[in-house]
Amino acid sequence: MSTDDSPSICNVWKGNTSKIINKLELQIPSHFQIYSDMYKEYLRSIDDIFGTCVLSEKEFFDKLNIDPNFMKNLGMYSNFLSGIWINQIENYDNYLKWYSQMRISGLKSYEEFIHTMMDSYSKTLSNLSKNMKK
Repeated sequence: MSTDDSPSICNVWKGNTSKIINKLELQIPSHFQIYSDMYKEYLRSIDDIFGTCVLSEKEFFDKLNIDPNFMKNLGMYSNFLSGIWINQIENYDNYLKWYSQMRISGLKSYEEFIHTMMDSYSKTLSNLSKNMKK
């Protein structure tokens, strides 16, 4: 049996590491769908609560004879606040995109560094191996 056919410590760990990583990668779509479904249900529930509230309170507020100008101003104020929230949602989305790009870039830089270090490590092992044969 040649040395190329014998398993190495790195091959044993690499094989099992790859199995685990592949399993995790296969779970990504399922996890995204699960969190997406939960988030959608959360948002739908909030929307439904406000819809129910409107139906329940309509008759009460109709009897108060609230000034139409007040309602107009309240609507404008509500639109203003909604605009701020929508702007914040968009800003947070942009932040998440930037943050993920930064993290991915950092991981790629780290991977390049590790490859450089592993090349150096391999050369050192090779030199040690040559010296051990002498």
